[in-house]
Amino acid sequence: MKTPITIPITLDDILKLAPIPDELHASFLRVANGLVQRANYPKEKVMGLLAQMLQHPKKYAYSSNKVTNLARSVYELNKRGIPVPLSETGATYLPPEPAPYVSDASEKQTERDFALRTESLPYAVFGREQIEEGALVQMGTAASLPVSVAGALMPDAHQGYGLPIGGVLATDANTVIPYAVGVDIACRMCLSVFDLPPAFLNREPDLLKKSLVEQTKFGMGGETRQKIDESVMDLPQWRATKVIRDLKDKAYRQLGSSGTGNHFVEWGIVEVYTNDDQLNLPPGEYLALLSHSGSRGFGGNVANYYSKLAMQRTRLPKQAAHLAWLDLNTEEGQEYWIAMNLAGEYASANHHEIHRKLAKALGQTPLTMVENHHNFAWKEQLPDGREVIVHRKGATPAGQDVLGIIPGSMTQPGFVVRGRGNADSLNSASHGAGRLMSRTQAFARITRSEWNKALQQADVQLIGGDLDEAPMVYKDIETVINAQHDLVSVLAKFTPKIVRMADANRKEGRED
Repeated sequence: MKTPITIPITLDDILKLAPIPDELHASFLRVANGLVQRANYPKEKVMGLLAQMLQHPKKYAYSSNKVTNLARSVYELNKRGIPVPLSETGATYLPPEPAPYVSDASEKQTERDFALRTESLPYAVFGREQIEEGALVQMGTAASLPVSVAGALMPDAHQGYGLPIGGVLATDANTVIPYAVGVDIACRMCLSVFDLPPAFLNREPDLLKKSLVEQTKFGMGGETRQKIDESVMDLPQWRATKVIRDLKDKAYRQLGSSGTGNHFVEWGIVEVYTNDDQLNLPPGEYLALLSHSGSRGFGGNVANYYSKLAMQRTRLPKQAAHLAWLDLNTEEGQEYWIAMNLAGEYASANHHEIHRKLAKALGQTPLTMVENHHNFAWKEQLPDGREVIVHRKGATPAGQDVLGIIPGSMTQPGFVVRGRGNADSLNSASHGAGRLMSRTQAFARITRSEWNKALQQADVQLIGGDLDEAPMVYKDIETVINAQHDLVSVLAKFTPKIVRMADANRKEGRED
């Protein structure tokens, strides 16, 4: 069998792409011919890859790929005011532009005033005795909207903007309320369980701590360079609207990072109580990784833009202003719906990126993974057959046999649960323990020595964090779980041991 003939790439070929400075000639030739000779890339493929890198050097510099180092050199030149523009000939090597994304709606939503119902719809409350009055008032207002169909309040509920956190609201099938989804769109949980015993925590604490420090990135400006799987960025929805297109680069840079506030990545022990067909893990104890984060700056910017737009289009009395909705039959509603669902895909990919990196650091593959959103809106059907939009703002989907995760705090356990499909709760459960104190109250009331004592008593090591997330600011998770036995079955308990959060920075906002 004959060995394939490889055609070397010459300097003339390289210079057809762009006016490459002399100092980079050798690097370009080495990388290009390395791809031809060692990776068996056809010449056309190499030229196409180099053309794409020259068109978007920052993107390629911030990802793990075959031309990363070359892209960093080009990007550094750009930052020094030495552009390396792709030539017309170079542009012919680029892949064809994808087809434009086409929306279903063409009509704009008109501005209109709406009044509230004189009486709010009845709604179920779970764990009423531990829910603050402000959350009940907010839920009553939400249940008074003319588009509201049904509602429920979870036992971890507390006051928020518009819909309380822990609130669930079903509205007419053509209406979505951005503030009832939340500012951190698609904030979610993700649990990976490994075939390693709890004793691994005692044997390799330094490895586990080091992996959290090196493989995670926190903070509002947090960005990552190395990507394992960036395929979520290839979804056609990134071309759907100007708002989305303008945020794509930020989303790419932040892929695989976590936010501030109550976002975390932590190692711990998961105890599986019983055999379950869906969880598919034998009873016992395992090393596990749990993360909590959302759609980062992309989701936050989408939420802010469309919440303001909704309040312009749908004018409500002052106490309900943040519950303004968008009509899904209009451009504005369709744009938000596309962006919200894209944020869901992105948030999931974000968690997967974090979990893959940490699994790789251990040289392990998870036995199973459980995950769920808890800031989102879904098209669902009520028992009477009505089509509705169910908004869960800080609530876990708990339809029949749906798996989910309800975390506690940095010193309290979280739980893997299986939904019972309770219609009164709109197939929902709590998304955590729920706050007892606001952030301002936490900073004023809790001392660092109290916080350290709580960590020591729970045998938890914390990397980062601040007093506004101290365990004392949260309700007792066992009480919250006991208030929702009609909503979920508990399959397993997760006990945190090494917790990573954003470093203390009180000048920075909170993303949760």
